[in-house]
Amino acid sequence: MIRKFLIGILILVCFLLQCTVFHTLSFGGIKPNLLMILTASYGFMGGRKSGLLTGLFSGLLLDIFFGEAIGFNALIYMYIGYINGSFRKIFFPEDVKLPLGLIAASDLTFNIINYCLLFLLRSRFHIGFYLFHIMIPEVVYTIGISLILYPLILRIDQKLAAHEKRSEKKFV
Repeated sequence: MIRKFLIGILILVCFLLQCTVFHTLSFGGIKPNLLMILTASYGFMGGRKSGLLTGLFSGLLLDIFFGEAIGFNALIYMYIGYINGSFRKIFFPEDVKLPLGLIAASDLTFNIINYCLLFLLRSRFHIGFYLFHIMIPEVVYTIGISLILYPLILRIDQKLAAHEKRSEKKFV
């Protein structure tokens, strides 16, 4: 129960930071995707179900406040969280290469899907411009922020796991 509450608080905090602080710290209109960092992190740390639920609520929050249709971002984030959950078996907390690679791949996948569904279907064929001026800079900025945010999320998850383990021993 504490884990679900804490993940909900983290989703709200990342959403607020993404929409306020990092909106003012944007470079050329590019800002990091904190909710993608959170969704991918809880995917490979907690498994498919955790990634799916984190992605669902993160995407719904974005859809409610900024989306044109409810469920578009939720569906994409949900799939990305679920796919990241498949990497739980090869995830090691002390190795940072896999999480950063998965976060970068997740953000790039999100941007490619957005381009295909929102721009390509409207006959806007400027993939080169969109790739080099929006997608890649956002992925780089997101990875830079994940170097700071991911260890914090990992530490919170490890402390929560240790707390849950101590609580289990009380009842046994």
